[in-house]
Amino acid sequence: MFRRKNDAAQAVDASPVPDDLPEAQQPKGRPTPSRKEAEAARKASLTGTTDPKAAKRADRDARRQQQAEARAGLASGDENRLPARDRGPVKAFVRDRVDGRISAGEIFIPVAILVLIMGFVRIPWVQVALLYLWVIMLVAVVLDALYLSYSVRRALAVKFPDADPRTNVGHDDRGRLVYGTKGAILYGILRSLQMRIMRLPKPKVRWNGTPVAPKAAKR
Repeated sequence: MFRRKNDAAQAVDASPVPDDLPEAQQPKGRPTPSRKEAEAARKASLTGTTDPKAAKRADRDARRQQQAEARAGLASGDENRLPARDRGPVKAFVRDRVDGRISAGEIFIPVAILVLIMGFVRIPWVQVALLYLWVIMLVAVVLDALYLSYSVRRALAVKFPDADPRTNVGHDDRGRLVYGTKGAILYGILRSLQMRIMRLPKPKVRWNGTPVAPKAAKR
């Protein structure tokens, strides 16, 4: 009689445990997976592989691909490939507004390099001239940023009278994507502080406001 009970108990213990049981109903004999193992399992389920190293490699390759596409979009100016920070008609308008004029900020970096180099010249009048030039450039950058802020704000009010100043990107009542003017002024000021050759997306207008001629396709 005791042998039959032992055989029945062993049969119950040897029965397979379903894998679809909730975590709270899993038997205590199974070790609880660590946080690192759970994260690796989640990435493996997304990439379709059970190898943690392969999952990390696939995740890294996907990030590199996204970064490469973002850089290509910035270089080409393609609206569909631009980051959210540079996307939309409002940001495009601000870029053209900034690129269509000469800003004190884009001259500041070359002047700063000149002051740094000429600072090694130990001539009193040169040192005084460099000091005045440095102060003049700092004041010019501040005044130019204030004027740019004022002019861009007025231009946005005329160009986009219905744009929401409290949002950057949103949706209207019909679900269509709309762009607000939030952050547009700061976006223009930061762009004006960059040298023209270093601006991304690349300028589409020249200093005098004329459009940049597209480059001929290479044969």
